[in-house]
Amino acid sequence: MALIYRAHFAFIHNPIRNSQGVNTSALYGFTNTLLQILENEGPTHLGVAFDTSAPTPRHEIFPAYKAQRDQMPEELAAAIPFVKDLCRAFHLPILEIDGFEADDLIGTLAKRAERDGSFHTFMVTPDKDFAQLVSPAVTMWKPGRKGSEREILDLTATLAKWDIQRTEQVIDILGLMGDASDNIPGVPGIGEKTAQKLIAEFDSVENLIANVGKLKGKLKERIEQNAEQAILSKHLATIITDAPVDVPFEKLLLEPRDDAAVKELFNRFEFRTLTRRLFNEDGSPTPPPAGKGTSNGPTNTSTPTLFETFKRIGDVPHTYHIADTAEKQAELFALLAAQPRFCFDIETTSLDRFTARLLGVAFSWAAHEAWYLPVTDLTVQLPALAKALGSPAEKIGHNLKYDLGVLLNHGVCVKGPLFDTMLVHQLIAPDQRHGMDYLAECLLGYTPITLADLHLANQAAADAEPAPAGADDLFAFAHKTRASKEIDVAAIPLAKIAEYAAEDADVTWQIAEKLRPGLVESGQQAVYQNVEAPLLPVLVNMEMEGISIDIPALGDIAAELQIQITGLAASISTHAGRPFNLASPKQLGEILFTHLGLADKAKKTKTGQFKTDEATLATLEGKHPIITDILAWRESTKLKSTYLDALPTHLVPRTGRIHTNFHQLVAATGRLASTDPNLQNIPIRTPAGRQIRKAFIPRVGFTLLSCDYSQIELRVMAALANDASMIDAFRRDLDIHAATAAKVFGVAEDAVTADMRRTAKMVNFGIIYGISAFGLSQRLGIPRTEAAGIIDAYFREYPAIRDFMETTITEARANGYVATLTGRRRYFPDITSGNQNIRGNAERAAINTPIQGTAADMIKLAMVKVADLLRERSAETRMLLQVHDELVFDLAYVEAAELVPQILEVMSNALPLPHSVPVKVEHGTGPNWLAAH
Repeated sequence: MALIYRAHFAFIHNPIRNSQGVNTSALYGFTNTLLQILENEGPTHLGVAFDTSAPTPRHEIFPAYKAQRDQMPEELAAAIPFVKDLCRAFHLPILEIDGFEADDLIGTLAKRAERDGSFHTFMVTPDKDFAQLVSPAVTMWKPGRKGSEREILDLTATLAKWDIQRTEQVIDILGLMGDASDNIPGVPGIGEKTAQKLIAEFDSVENLIANVGKLKGKLKERIEQNAEQAILSKHLATIITDAPVDVPFEKLLLEPRDDAAVKELFNRFEFRTLTRRLFNEDGSPTPPPAGKGTSNGPTNTSTPTLFETFKRIGDVPHTYHIADTAEKQAELFALLAAQPRFCFDIETTSLDRFTARLLGVAFSWAAHEAWYLPVTDLTVQLPALAKALGSPAEKIGHNLKYDLGVLLNHGVCVKGPLFDTMLVHQLIAPDQRHGMDYLAECLLGYTPITLADLHLANQAAADAEPAPAGADDLFAFAHKTRASKEIDVAAIPLAKIAEYAAEDADVTWQIAEKLRPGLVESGQQAVYQNVEAPLLPVLVNMEMEGISIDIPALGDIAAELQIQITGLAASISTHAGRPFNLASPKQLGEILFTHLGLADKAKKTKTGQFKTDEATLATLEGKHPIITDILAWRESTKLKSTYLDALPTHLVPRTGRIHTNFHQLVAATGRLASTDPNLQNIPIRTPAGRQIRKAFIPRVGFTLLSCDYSQIELRVMAALANDASMIDAFRRDLDIHAATAAKVFGVAEDAVTADMRRTAKMVNFGIIYGISAFGLSQRLGIPRTEAAGIIDAYFREYPAIRDFMETTITEARANGYVATLTGRRRYFPDITSGNQNIRGNAERAAINTPIQGTAADMIKLAMVKVADLLRERSAETRMLLQVHDELVFDLAYVEAAELVPQILEVMSNALPLPHSVPVKVEHGTGPNWLAAH
C-alpha cells in the first residue's frame, strides 16, 4: 500500500494518464518497483499485502487512530484493483485480511519465516515503523526516491540509524514521539532526539515511567501527565506479528508470469516502455539483462537504469557525417538546399544565450542519418549557414527558442516554418513530460547518449583512466560516476561531439515524424500553425531585445521599502507583546493562535504546526491589527527580495539590459509565463508594485508604449455566452462594473456607489473563476446569504452567462475537454469525478479555460501580427514585454504618430470575437513603465 501511495503522489503534479484519461501513476510506479525486485534481487518467494477498509484492533482501543487522514484520493482508490490485476498476472499472492493492516501481514510472515530458519526476508517498504521487525534474518528494502538506489537496512544499519540496542526499542521511541501520519499522540513536546535519549537511558517506555522521578522540570511533568498516553501510543505503534495469515510458504513461491495477461494490462494502460522492457517486437519475452538472474534464482543487487531498457546508439545502424572540410561543407549545404524540411540542433559552450559560443550545428532529414558541421570560422561559414537556415524549408528542432536565440546572437536569423517537437508535444499531451530523452524513450524505444556521458568518458581518458569501450559500458560508467561540475563541451573530441550532436538531430527528426500525425488527430494543428509556431521567433526577438532598468531608481525604492519593512516588523512585535522571528511559520503560529488566541479551532499542517499561509491570514483580517501588518510585511519583503534586490543581478553585461525568458505552453490555458526574472507577477494594484514599474525605462531617444486590452476576459465571456445585456454595455462603451452594479442592485447608473461598483467588479471577475457565495462573502466581508443573493441577482440580469457555464460543463463531461475560439484544448479527466471537491475544481477550471484561453490566444496572435507590422515597416520601434493583457514597446518618437494607431488596430482585430463584441485597447506612453501604463 505504501508503494501505491508513493507512486501516486510522486506524479501528483504531472500525473501519468493513458489516452482515455485514466490516471495510471500508481500502477506504473508499483510495476516499476516490482520489476526492479524481480530483475535484480532474485526472490524465491513473494507476496503483496494490502490494507482493507475494515477497522483494526488499533481503532477499537483508540478510535482516533488515523482519523486525521484525508480520504483516499478517488483516482488512487480506482488504481488499487488494477494493481491487484497486475499481481494476478504475475501470479503473485494477494494478502489481505479484514481487521488487520498490511503492516501486520508483512510482520506476521517475516517473523514466521525467521522462526522457520530457512529464509532471509526483505520487507519492501518506505515506512520507518518496520524497523522494529529487523533482525539478523529480516531486513528492510526501502525503495529509492527520484532515481536514487534502493536502501538496504539490515540489523547493523537499523540499530545505528535509531541509536538503539535492540530493534524492539523503535516501538518505545515511537510511543514517546508519536506519529502524526497515523495520529498516534505520543507525549506532547517530545521529539525523536529526546525520545532516543530517554530510551537509551531507561531502555523502555515502561521503565521510563517507573523511574520518572529521576527526571526534572518540564520533561518530568510531561512524562507524568502523559504516562498512559505513552503506553497507548507504544501499543498503537506495535506491528502485530500473529495475525491469522493462513498462507503456507509454498503458496508464496515465485511462479512464471502470465505473459498474455501482462501484455493485455500493459496495452490497456498504454505502458509502451514497460512492454518493450519485457517483450520483443514479436511479443516473445525478452531475456533478462546481461549479468542478471531470472526470477527463479538469486542475482546481484545492482539497481537497473534506463540503458538496460531501451536501444542505444550502438544497437541501431546509423550513418553520421562530419563536414570538416570545404568539400564536405559544400556537399552538406547543397543537400540542405534540396530538402523541403530538415532538423537542426546546435552545440554550444553554455546555456547562457549571450555568452554561449557556437561550436557546431547538426542536421538530419532522414532517420538514422545526420551531418555535423563544426563551426571553426564563423565569418567564413556564416553566409552558407544563414542561407540554409533562412530558406523556405521547414526547420525542425526541440526547444527551438534556445537555438534561435543563440544563432541570432551570432548573426544568423532562422526563418520558418518551424516544427518544435517540445511545443507540439505540449499541445498533444500537456500532462506528460516533454524532454527530448523522454520522448525518445516513449516514442522510439531509444535512449540518447547524454552530454554528461561524453564528458565523463573524456575526463576518464584525460586522467588516463580507461573508459569502457562498449556503448552499454559507457552508459554504466557515466551513470556510476556522473559529475556535477559544469561540462567543458569544447574539450570533448570532435568525433565524439559530432556523434552526440548528430544523434540529437537524428532522434529529433524521428520524434517529429511520430508527432506529426498526432498533432492532426488531437485537433491542435491549427493552433500550432496559426498561433504557437509563428509566435516562436517573435518571443526570441523580444527576449534578445530585453528592457532597460534604472538601477539607481531601484536602489532608492529598495531603501524606502526597507524603512517600511522595519516599521511593520516593529509594529508587529508591539502587537504581539514580544519580539519573534517573523519568517518562522512556527513562531508566528504560536503568537497568533496560542498567545493571541485569534481562532478557536486553528487549522494545522500535517506536521502539527499552525497554518499561517496567506489564505489563512486573510480569513483573520479585522480580528486584530497584527494581521494587516503581517500581510503588508510579507508583501513588502517578497517584493524587495524578488525584484528590488534580484533585478540588478539579471542584467546582461554585454547589453546592460534585462532579458526575461518567455514560456509559451507552461500554463494550461495557453497564457505566456516568464522566468529569470519573472516579470508577469509584479503587482500593479499595490503602491510598492507600482513603484517597481517606475524603474523600467526606455532606451535613449525612445519612450515606453504600453498597450493593454481593456477588460478582455469579460468581453470574451460576453461573446462566448452571447449575453445581449452585457454585449450592449460593451458596445456603448459603458463602465461595465457600474453597469453591472446598476442591474444587480436595481438602481440608476448615476446612483451606483463606490461600494456597489466594487461588489459588481468582484462578481464580474469572480464569475469567470466560478466564485461561490462563500468565496464572495469572504472577499467582500459580508454574510453568505447576502453574497448568494448578489450572485442570484447577477444571473437574473445576465441569464446567458449562467447558460454558458452550464453548457460548458455539460460539453466538458461529454468530450473530456473544452476549447478556446482558436481550437486550443484543455482536458479535464476529473470532470466526472465522484468526489464533489475534485469535480467542482474541474468544473470551475472548465468554465474559465475558454475565457482565459481565448484571451491568451488573442494577445499571442496580436504579438505575431504586430511583429509583422514592425518588420514590414522596418520600424525602429521594438516589442519588449508581454505581461498578461499588456504589450510594452520601446517606441521611437519619430514613428509614434503613425505607428501607434496601427498597433492599436492590429491588436483590436487580432482575434475578432463572436457577435461583434468590440475589443478595446487602452494605451499610454511615458518615461517609465508606470507612467506609460
